[in-house]
Amino acid sequence: MITLVMIIHIIVCFFLITIVLLQGGKGAELGAAFGGSSQTLFGSRGAATFLSKITTISAIVFMITSLSLAVITAKKGSVVKAPPVSEEKGSVPSVPGPIQAPIQPQTPQPPAQPPTK
Repeated sequence: MITLVMIIHIIVCFFLITIVLLQGGKGAELGAAFGGSSQTLFGSRGAATFLSKITTISAIVFMITSLSLAVITAKKGSVVKAPPVSEEKGSVPSVPGPIQAPIQPQTPQPPAQPPTK
């Protein structure tokens, strides 16, 4: 179930990015409004275009899949709260540290005598 929702979510995500990038910017119209254009700044601009309708639908699907993924993940439980996995009998035994040779006791060396001339 989570795999299907994740696949739909990723496809809609890429589709939404593509549709938003295909649409034209509104910056020129906003700048023209201050220069005395007949269009209003935030008023109606006519019927919604085909791309804006597709953008709205894909944004709604994106939000629904995001919310459903969050709910499904919350019901599964946290990974942090999961108990540690116990080792099986056939696995490699754990070693507390690096393997080292036994430490040999060192005998004190007499100080070196400087050579005589």
